[in-house]
Amino acid sequence: MILKISTEIELKQLELSDSADIYNAIDSQREYLGKWLPFVALTKEISDTEKFVESVINAPEDRFEYVFTIRKNNKFIGLIAFKETDKLNQKTEIGYWLSEKYQKLGIMTKSVEKLCDFAFDTMGMNRIQIKCAVENSPSSNIPKRLGFKFEGIEREGELLWGNIFTDLEIYSKLKKDK
Repeated sequence: MILKISTEIELKQLELSDSADIYNAIDSQREYLGKWLPFVALTKEISDTEKFVESVINAPEDRFEYVFTIRKNNKFIGLIAFKETDKLNQKTEIGYWLSEKYQKLGIMTKSVEKLCDFAFDTMGMNRIQIKCAVENSPSSNIPKRLGFKFEGIEREGELLWGNIFTDLEIYSKLKKDK
């Protein structure tokens, strides 16, 4: 499945063949990505990424999550995904990361907006949540720009590299907020 963002940008559903691109992006930006993404320190070799991709692709139907590569002119530049989707209560969370040189171009904001439309219109969700480390303002600016409501702080909600807990800002958007 492909979701078009623009003539240059598209979200493409994750495939096993994406493993090398994902690993190389992580491996070449460890310091930048590792500051806010705990999985970077655990991604030591390509087989770690292959295991992640296989777990997504081969997930049982009741635990399936949509995960998309973000591509600019068909070049891998990041990932965006639903996580912890609760079909019974019609809610999900969006997580994302983008390679450093593609930051501040509006790519992630447009990608999150497209995934929100997909969640509300195709998946039948009522609530979307985004969590961002308190000090990660480039990430938290995205839900703010898209009209998400700030709900509060999850104290020490994520364990970062170096065994340091960080507080998370929680944002949500309801279908009726569209």
